[in-house]
Amino acid sequence: MDAGLVGSLFTLLFFVVFIAIIGWAYSTKNKAKFDAAAQLPFEEDTPASTGAPNLGESK
Repeated sequence: MDAGLVGSLFTLLFFVVFIAIIGWAYSTKNKAKFDAAAQLPFEEDTPASTGAPNLGESK
């Protein structure tokens, strides 16, 4: 196997992986998950009550 054949095989492999990722991203079964993830920046933040003291606040 020479370097040209190996390079061609890797190019073909990565092209197939790229097409698979594109197919997964545009799949209709993932639409609900992607729509929910797209709304995350617009949700209100609620402070988590972990019981740990807030070190940024002076008393």
